[in-house]
Amino acid sequence: MYKLNAVSLAVAATIAAASFPALAQEQQDQTQLERVVVTGSAIKRLDAESSVPVTTLKMNDIREQGLTTVEQILSTLTASQSSLGTSQAVGASTGGASFADLRGIGANKTLVLLNGRRIANNAFDGSAPDLNMIPLAAIERIEVLRDGASSLYGTDAIGGVINFITRKDYEGGTVTLGYDSPQHAGGKTRNANAGFGFGDLEKQGFNVFGFVDLQKQDAINGTQRDFNKRYPGGISSNTAPANYYTGAGDVVYNPAGPACSGNNLLPSGDGTSCYISTSPYVDYTPESQRTSGMLKGTLKLNNDHQIGAEYFITRSTVKTQIAPVPYGALSMTSSSPFYPNNPDLNGGDLVVKWRDTVNGPRRDKNTNQQQRFLLTADGTVANWDYSVGGSYNINKVTEALTHGYANGTVITQGVRDGIINPFGDQTPEGLALLQSAAAAGTLMTGKGETWNLDAHASREIGDWFGVGRGAAIAVGTEFRQEKFSQKANEDYAKIVVASTGVDPATNSVGERKVYALYTELNVPVLKTLDVTAALRYDKYNDFGNTTNPKVSFRFQPSKEVLVRGSYSTGFRAPSLYELHAAQTYTNSGTVSDPLLCPTGTGSALNCKTQFQVLNGGNTELKPEKSKSATLGFQFAPLNDLNFGVDFWWLRLKNLIGVIGDASLYDPDNYGQFGQYFHRNAAGQLSTDGTSCPGANCGYIDARQQNLGGTNTNGFDLNGSYRLRTAYGNVTFGLNSTYVTKYEFQEYQNGPWNQNVAVYAGAGPVFRWQHTINAVWSYANKYTVGVTAHHKSGYMDDPLLEEGAANRVSSYTTFDLFGVYKPIKALSLTAGVRNLFDRDPPLSYQQPMFQAGYDPRYADATGRTFYVRGSYDF
Repeated sequence: MYKLNAVSLAVAATIAAASFPALAQEQQDQTQLERVVVTGSAIKRLDAESSVPVTTLKMNDIREQGLTTVEQILSTLTASQSSLGTSQAVGASTGGASFADLRGIGANKTLVLLNGRRIANNAFDGSAPDLNMIPLAAIERIEVLRDGASSLYGTDAIGGVINFITRKDYEGGTVTLGYDSPQHAGGKTRNANAGFGFGDLEKQGFNVFGFVDLQKQDAINGTQRDFNKRYPGGISSNTAPANYYTGAGDVVYNPAGPACSGNNLLPSGDGTSCYISTSPYVDYTPESQRTSGMLKGTLKLNNDHQIGAEYFITRSTVKTQIAPVPYGALSMTSSSPFYPNNPDLNGGDLVVKWRDTVNGPRRDKNTNQQQRFLLTADGTVANWDYSVGGSYNINKVTEALTHGYANGTVITQGVRDGIINPFGDQTPEGLALLQSAAAAGTLMTGKGETWNLDAHASREIGDWFGVGRGAAIAVGTEFRQEKFSQKANEDYAKIVVASTGVDPATNSVGERKVYALYTELNVPVLKTLDVTAALRYDKYNDFGNTTNPKVSFRFQPSKEVLVRGSYSTGFRAPSLYELHAAQTYTNSGTVSDPLLCPTGTGSALNCKTQFQVLNGGNTELKPEKSKSATLGFQFAPLNDLNFGVDFWWLRLKNLIGVIGDASLYDPDNYGQFGQYFHRNAAGQLSTDGTSCPGANCGYIDARQQNLGGTNTNGFDLNGSYRLRTAYGNVTFGLNSTYVTKYEFQEYQNGPWNQNVAVYAGAGPVFRWQHTINAVWSYANKYTVGVTAHHKSGYMDDPLLEEGAANRVSSYTTFDLFGVYKPIKALSLTAGVRNLFDRDPPLSYQQPMFQAGYDPRYADATGRTFYVRGSYDF
């Protein structure tokens, strides 16, 4: 057995290079190595024995890089293909959540653990935990299993496992202060954390410690970066001054047409109406504030047994801003003093499409709180290492509307009565009515709860094949109960239904119980070969039962070479959120009606605009099933050189998701997807929330469904080299992922859509992702490091004509940092992220509200300077 090389790499993603055994290192006395449970196995053993690819991220190195959120840390993982981050809270009811997504197959298939146990899923917009809820200050390391683990952790661990591991104990105190300042306006961040602990677990038999972490980030609004000037984004036909048309809708007019100048207006192309570009109103990055705390205590009963208690709480507040409320079906009679002087009108009623710029942009406040209570008992009985735990996890999310929303009934009546002027300046009476219609309040609350009981034990059971190492077995069981609820504030929701699309009667609930048994057996067959088999049985009270195996091997023919591989299956029942999430209407991206554009009447109504889409759960969903395999080769020809490659294959059936806009709005696909277009009596799709929900609502059904299959495979590269000199050591690191194939079906038995280096479905899949770094350290006092992050280019979103021909360029940024430790207890860090101030590459993507680039894969912040100071006492 060989101990893992603990090379200190500077960047979280690059530390992966240190996660495989330093094969050429001298064999050490096993009594000096602690037997632990490593992510990916239930057997307590020496960590060097792992046969699965695990990336280890050390928090000390992460902090030196100026990474202060879990979202930032995991964005450096090349095995993660896509990202749903805090910025996507803008324009969507996510509660400000951020999720991990290994291999790009969905955040709901990446299992997130805290100290090896689950936390509650986000209650608003996810089938996975919110990364912002992790108590980062208490974390010692992060272990990322880049392989399926349904046989051990639960059937949903298909894409991999991210295990956040806190300190086991802590004595003394520590304080850290930090400040981030972008070169450009907005986005400043302040953070502070402190910890204190007492009690020597070995000598005194107890330890208690706690950590508190505070962080606040300013918003970057739509006028503080000019990416949205690359092209008009968030195109809408609800304008100020308003577009209008007769009931027939043959021609759409605007008082500002045909020039359509000012107020973010632009010509629609029909010569009579206008569009508005809403992207200048939209935040690039929302204002956010997070507070987290963790308290952990351990009592050693004797040398063989100890009990523990753990509590953490995190509270996150995210404030977002989008464009003013659109009203798309207001009625104006000829008696209105503001009736247009247009000779083409016959004096009949008009349909008015207006945007309430008087009450200003819409703003909301998402408050997300996560708690976990955990009791544990660990020890050894009759040579069995055991662990028992019971936890209660709860996530609560509240969405409050704080500005720009109004009583739609008052607005509608005000236009019809001739008090509100949708075409120009307001009279004092109109202004007073609009101001009186303004409405702020709590729109919706959500709650997710998880009760969990688990127990597992492992032991050696003899050297079956006489190779000098004993076989080992683990057995375990788990019971989990989940509850989900999402409820609208009915009285308030009725007032703002026209601008939110939330059904006031929303009261969605769901509950599930899961029982599981599992076992794992590791057998050394030869001195150079270990074989491991695991099997898990899960019983769902709502989706039946499933049995999932995993087999793996570890072959080390010499101290310089290691070969490892695995095969497993997975089964993921639809989450309670996917089944029961509230049915809500919201705006689409800027798209065109695949049936009525350009042949339909009123081009401003049907082309390059935003329609109403229905989001929410679907109780008809079926479980997902998967097969995955890995094969890895690791080499250590020199003491200071390690490198390797891990090949991976993943196959999924019945993938749960939504049809991507690029396919849904493609006219060539309307024969297949026309069933999801629910038109109103006039054969139109609604362009705002005035009619949705309602009998005259025309919408696109974009709820969750089983799309078909997904096949993906590729390989991960890792490597590290340490150059020793008289003036310190320089460590070079590489972490890279290459995707050979990623294909998916958007309906059962449908054609396979190729996704590598092409924007298809919901987004692109990057062919290459790299993180490369070099770190110089001297005398444990000075450290300087530089890191490069790279994503390869791809063909852009084809929804807009310009996007179809655009190739999004590759995206490479460099980070630089330095650390000075004048005394052992004090550490001072300064650095620059995005050293060369690289702008995000141009993208015409449509699903996100931010325009000009894709916020899921690039950062709008720009060059950012940061300082950190830590003192231990």
